[in-house]
Amino acid sequence: MLFPVYWMLNVSLTPQQDMRKSPPDLLPLHPTFEGYRAVLHDQVPYLGTSLLIGLGTVAVTLVLAAPAGFALAKLRPHGTGVLGLALLIAQMIPGVVMAMGCYGIFLDLGLLNFWWGLIIADSTIAVPFGVMIFTAFMAGIPDELTAAARIDGAGAWRTFWSVVLPVSRNAVVTVSLFSFLWAWSDFVFASTLDGGGELRPITLGLYRYIGNNNQEWNAIMATAVVASIPTAVLLVLAQRYVAAGVTAGAVKD
Repeated sequence: MLFPVYWMLNVSLTPQQDMRKSPPDLLPLHPTFEGYRAVLHDQVPYLGTSLLIGLGTVAVTLVLAAPAGFALAKLRPHGTGVLGLALLIAQMIPGVVMAMGCYGIFLDLGLLNFWWGLIIADSTIAVPFGVMIFTAFMAGIPDELTAAARIDGAGAWRTFWSVVLPVSRNAVVTVSLFSFLWAWSDFVFASTLDGGGELRPITLGLYRYIGNNNQEWNAIMATAVVASIPTAVLLVLAQRYVAAGVTAGAVKD
């Protein structure tokens, strides 16, 4: 499982003239940092756009998914089961199908080739997942907490904001992390909805080094290494919260 990661790092340090060497070197015997210099020179704007899209997707997802999860878990409106099934089905729709549908809508609304259009598109995948995670987590919160808040005069919104959301930290971290990772690594929506925009994410920035007759593999792999660092760091820092968030609601006392 780790070998592709190692090979990506190895190729990123391999000189261009050694790319087609047979057999290839298992270690970068003559390492070069030309690929990383190219990343710093060419890819910083793309990385910034990906960061903007990722954070925007996280914000939209939390604003929509957290209250929806609270409503399904604690307020239990009519049609909760049907809505839960719809959210589950939404996870089963292939991304290509979603992209094609979004393309027609974005074309009519004039949203193509805008970075904030990608935030909306990425949120269509992140929000249903977020609602399910928040619903499962908040369903495990004792009803005595919400009942005590109502006795003290708190309405539904105040109960959600002051009581339920603070104790849902694990779910917030889990949903935020997965939303960011989906937006950061998205290629299908980016290539379909923002292929000609001025601000494009890093998944499209890779194409600066891919041509019909030439591929700068060390620059491509260096870009992949740099783009992987934020996600790896986030996963390491948040793994404890994610483990608790994704298993919440799985076991009932």
